[in-house]
Amino acid sequence: MSQLPDPIRDGLKRGWKVLGGALGAAPEKIVCDVAIVGSGAGAGITAELLTKAGLQVVIIEEGPLKSSSDFNQKESEAYPQLYQESAARKTEDKAINILQGRCVGGSTTVNWTSSFRTPSVTLKYWQEQFGLTSFSDEALAPYFAQAEKRLNILPWLTPPNENNDLLRRGAAKLGIPAAAISRNVKGCWNLGSCGLGCPTNAKQSMLVTTIPAALDQGAQLLTEMRVEKFELTNGKVTALYCQSVMPNGALAQGIRAGNATKIVAKHYVLAAGAINSPAVLLRSGAPDPHGLLGARTFLHPVVMSSSVFDQKVEAWNGAPQTIYTDHFLDTLPIDGPMGYKLEAPPLHPVIFASTVPGYGQSQKALLDSFPHNHTLLALLRDGFHDQSRGGQVKLRGDGSPVLDYPLTSYVMDGARRALLSMMEIQFASGARQVLPLHEMAQPYTTWTQARDAVNALPMKPMLTKVVSAHVMGGCALAAQEKRGVTRPDGVHWQIENLSIHDGSVFPTSIGANPQLSIYGTVNRLAQGLAKKLAGRDVVLA
Repeated sequence: MSQLPDPIRDGLKRGWKVLGGALGAAPEKIVCDVAIVGSGAGAGITAELLTKAGLQVVIIEEGPLKSSSDFNQKESEAYPQLYQESAARKTEDKAINILQGRCVGGSTTVNWTSSFRTPSVTLKYWQEQFGLTSFSDEALAPYFAQAEKRLNILPWLTPPNENNDLLRRGAAKLGIPAAAISRNVKGCWNLGSCGLGCPTNAKQSMLVTTIPAALDQGAQLLTEMRVEKFELTNGKVTALYCQSVMPNGALAQGIRAGNATKIVAKHYVLAAGAINSPAVLLRSGAPDPHGLLGARTFLHPVVMSSSVFDQKVEAWNGAPQTIYTDHFLDTLPIDGPMGYKLEAPPLHPVIFASTVPGYGQSQKALLDSFPHNHTLLALLRDGFHDQSRGGQVKLRGDGSPVLDYPLTSYVMDGARRALLSMMEIQFASGARQVLPLHEMAQPYTTWTQARDAVNALPMKPMLTKVVSAHVMGGCALAAQEKRGVTRPDGVHWQIENLSIHDGSVFPTSIGANPQLSIYGTVNRLAQGLAKKLAGRDVVLA
């Protein structure tokens, strides 16, 4: 793989305008048409479209610029280099571990490529509850289609690896429908290390698609620069200030330390991701007349069940997450008991060992069986019930963000039912042992034993292992100012030259892996912004 072309290093040799970190210090002041905060799903789509419209764009990214030459499939290097807080970001009570990207390309650089359009039932709920009447299947379809074409999002036709096929086979035995997941890849090598950065550039992340396209059109990229705050005057942003940080996110020391860089633009786009986008606005003292900023932040809380099979599964090998079932979403009303989507995640040693319960001999036994291990995860669909209002983004004393997300009894009821569903599927597919990830659980060898045990477990935070890789909300879209932070066109309700283009604008969770929902929604918002600012019609693909 070391002989493969590296489009990032090639672009730098061609003269891309990239500063920050080892690439050189940013100047004290930059003037441009549009400043984009972040470089992930929403930022990348926006950057390509606005540069196509002839606008002078500056992209500011907190994380480092890493590329295929750096991606060596080592967890020990990928997590501290590519993830927020070294892949150990936690909710305020430490009960949920949150995986979010912190590098050029954002989470698109490290996600598992799963691509779903926003479910119709979710859009209908937004129309009815948030007045987003223009957010319909028909209205969004062309924007999804453009994103799918641009990023090569297609059904995955390669047979699933054993890890995913166990989900398919177990579900089939129980009469539960399962289907293939579409993926944003081109020439995939089927390695299975998507979460560590794609070493072959097959994953069509923002790192290798829209960000290079914007840079080729003359955009400027600042890396290892954290946006601290906006300067606000009379309902407008007059400047933003960003500070140099170290590759690990700490403020720069010594020769790299210095005064903040001031960026003055005609328009600003906040696309730092849910949690981080609300945090920038909170640090800026942005108007929040209805107390909605950072509120209703959703996570698709994830619970998991680990199992051991006689045959080797090798869950690290082959394309991750290629099979899913929505049976437990489709059979429940969206505002009823919490539903969940089931998928089969890839497993790698560090993240596996740090996720499963136990220690000492019990954990050694799990690690000994690692090649035979199969884990299912359940994405809980939060945000559609009065007892599922999500979390609140807050600021710590040093200005860094933290999410307060209560795991209510309603959420934990969904978690219990999800564990039961996953265990039943694993036994149906032939597991010899199943362990729900709960500190008080034991390995179980029959479905009846497992069912009775899980029904008796206390479903409490810290006891039940809960993680998340899907952060949404906190700057919600709404047709009325009193219901949201952001207008339906993506512009902040109280700040006229600020748009928000990331997953923080979703009024609820998606109920599916959200990257394509961000691509499609932001494609529409950014095309409208390009027309407004430059008077030009542009399309993504």
